[in-house]
Amino acid sequence: MGAAIVTLFIAAWLVGGSSMDALAQTPRVERRQFGALPDGTRIDLFTLKNGRGVEVEIINYGGRIVALRAPDRTGRVADITLGYDDLDSYVKDRYHFGGIIGRYANRIAKGRFTLDGKTYWLAQNDGENHIHGGMQGFDRRVWQAEEMRGVRDVGVRLAYVSLDGEEGYPGTLKVTVTYMLTPQNELRIEYEATSDKPTVINLTNHAYFNLAGAGSGPVLDHEIYINADRFTPVDRTLIPTGELRSVADTPLDFRRPTRIGARIDAPDEQLRHGRGYDHNFVLNKRSGELSLAARVYEPTSGRVLEVLTTEPGLQFYSGNFLDGVRGKAGRSYGRRTGFCLEAQHFPDSPNKPAFPSTVLRPGQTYRQTTIYRFAAR
Repeated sequence: MGAAIVTLFIAAWLVGGSSMDALAQTPRVERRQFGALPDGTRIDLFTLKNGRGVEVEIINYGGRIVALRAPDRTGRVADITLGYDDLDSYVKDRYHFGGIIGRYANRIAKGRFTLDGKTYWLAQNDGENHIHGGMQGFDRRVWQAEEMRGVRDVGVRLAYVSLDGEEGYPGTLKVTVTYMLTPQNELRIEYEATSDKPTVINLTNHAYFNLAGAGSGPVLDHEIYINADRFTPVDRTLIPTGELRSVADTPLDFRRPTRIGARIDAPDEQLRHGRGYDHNFVLNKRSGELSLAARVYEPTSGRVLEVLTTEPGLQFYSGNFLDGVRGKAGRSYGRRTGFCLEAQHFPDSPNKPAFPSTVLRPGQTYRQTTIYRFAAR
C-alpha cells in the first residue's frame, strides 16, 4: 500500500469518517486509450474527477471535451455536453463538438485578411467566408498531452505547434491549452500562444451544453443571463457589420434571465440571419478582466452553468443547425438541443480595425482564461 493511500486512511480515521469516503473525495486524473486514427496514431482519453460529483472527459484529438458530468439538485449525475461515443465519429464530425477552435474561432469575411500590408487567403469553408480555423482547424489536430496534478486540482495540458502557412495563416504558432478541474466544480481553461511572425489568433472551446442531460430534448426552457449591453449585428452571411448595437428592445436582450425559447422565433432580421441565436455579445467589463459573462439555469434539474472569461466577447449559439445527428448512447441531437457559450474576440476582427485587436506579434504572448462553473439550485 502506497504512503499516500495510507495517509488518506489515517486522515479519515482521525476525523471520524471512513477511509473510503476520504478516497472518494480525492481528485484524480485517469488516462486510457480512446482509439486510433487511420494512420495508427493513438488517441487518449483523460478523465478528470474532483471528488465532488463533477467529472470531465477530454481527448487529445482536437482537445475535445467528450463528456461532462454534473449533479442536479437531488445529486443525480448526468452528462450535460453533446458528443459521440467513438473516435471515428469525432473524425467525421462537422459540428465541432467540444473542440478547441483555432487559429481563429468564428468567421473571417470572404476568407481573407490583411496584416502589415500583406493579404492572406484562407479556406472559404462557410459559404464565401472562413470559419473556425479552416478545413483542418485545431479541433482536428492531435495534441501532445500530459496529466496535471495539483494539491487540489487535476487536469490535462495540451500542446500543439501550428506551422507557418497552416490553413493560410502566417507564423509558426506554439499553443498550450490547460484544462483544470477544481474542488469548486469549475472547469478552468487556460490558453497560451506565441508566434515567430505577426499573425492573428482567436481561441475558444466549442462545447454544446444541455443542462437537463445530453440528448434529453430542446434547450428552449433553459433560462439565460448574458452580461452585455451590446452585441455585434451580422449580415445575412453572419459577418459582423462593424456596429456595436444596444440589446435594448431587441430579442437579444438577456440582461435579465430569459428563456432561450421566449423570443427565438420573433420576426427579427438578426434572428432570421442566424435561424435563431448565433451572435457575439460585447461583454460589460474592463479589458482582460476575469468576470462573469453568462449564467444559465435549467429549471427541471436545477443545474446552473456560469461562464467567466477574460475575453471581450461571448458567442451565444442556440444549436440552430443541429439536424438529427446521432450522438452518445444512440441519442439524436436535433435542432436546438444544445447551446454554446464561446468566449472569444469578435468575429472578423482582422477586417474590423475598430474591434479589439487579435494580432499577435513575436515577443508577445497570447493568454486567455475561461471558466465553466457548475452548481444546482
